[in-house]
Amino acid sequence: MRVNERAGIQLTEVEAAQLLAECAKLTLATVGRDGAPHLVTMFYALVDGRIAFWTYRTSQKARNLERDPRLTCLVETGEDYFTLRGVQVHGVAEPLDDPAAVADIGARVAARSMNVAHEHVGEYVARAAPKRRGYLVTPTRLISWDHRKLAAGAR
Repeated sequence: MRVNERAGIQLTEVEAAQLLAECAKLTLATVGRDGAPHLVTMFYALVDGRIAFWTYRTSQKARNLERDPRLTCLVETGEDYFTLRGVQVHGVAEPLDDPAAVADIGARVAARSMNVAHEHVGEYVARAAPKRRGYLVTPTRLISWDHRKLAAGAR
């Protein structure tokens, strides 16, 4: 793909925000102890337009982020080449240990992952939050693509 073609398939800022708002799962890459990427699928929410997630405090990803807060989040959708869309967010994870902040992120994530209203996840969040840490992602670089734009140009 030539450079001008690459620019032609990028999502606008609004389109990227819409894709992040409509999806619920991402692939999270953290840096493992040996420098290798550690990849996991995570449910996420948006807090003031920023990716937010929570995880068990003792999980591998939490240990990785404690050692090195850099991460990459990939949100993608599409079933074939000409329907692929994605946003790759490189950034830094900001850990949140305040119980109210962790519970807020947990409620947002749980509501999205279970496709239920925010108020219906309270009991689950109350049980899970004390064992978890919340994270907000501060983006440092965003890469995006929309292959539907390629298909439109081919017609």
